[in-house]
Amino acid sequence: MKTDFDFPRKDLLGPVVFRPDFNSNSDVMTGNQAWSLFFTAGQEDKALGLNTEVGRFFTNLLIAAGAGGVLWAMIFSRLL
Repeated sequence: MKTDFDFPRKDLLGPVVFRPDFNSNSDVMTGNQAWSLFFTAGQEDKALGLNTEVGRFFTNLLIAAGAGGVLWAMIFSRLL
């Protein structure tokens, strides 16, 4: 049986962002890749899959939480 799995050991143990083939073809990082790297502490960039809606969901959730916090502070800072 022949396999093409010949990665050096140092490339398998480190974070994916330090591997030589990570974004080597100058592609733009997607939201899914960014959130996957965030949730896995830089270990895997495909943990959330290839569906772009998951990345958009987490991005919109972060924006909504920030906007809600600002609105909450504006409303309740005047009452105290």
